Amino acid sequence: MISKIGQIMLYVNNQDEARDFWTEKVGFSVISEEDNGHGMRWIEIAPTKEAETSIILHNKELIAKMQPELNLGTPSLMFFSIEFDKLYRDLLSKDVTVGEIVTLPSGRVFNFADSENNYFAVMEKK
Repeated sequence: MISKIGQIMLYVNNQDEARDFWTEKVGFSVISEEDNGHGMRWIEIAPTKEAETSIILHNKELIAKMQPELNLGTPSLMFFSIEFDKLYRDLLSKDVTVGEIVTLPSGRVFNFADSENNYFAVMEKK
């Protein structure tokens, strides 16, 4: 039986640029950076070092060569924030592409784009 989501694989064109976006603009922390010495490198990031779920930034081109059958599309991720308005303003101040705040039956939501124009959503959770 599965008890939790451990890691989410995010396949990116530029790992350093992606790491910098998530850490400098969104406020995530680098948990680890690994390189097997044979061209395989991955960067683990998360909202905090104590987070149960992390994102692994993989080189999309390399993974496509290793496993051509793998779906390398960007997953649709919904993040939760207890400081929703502050996060929204902070992303705007860092020149991140941010969508308008929308009120849904489940709460307020906005989306934002990373440096590769992948979109992610944030929902307010109090």
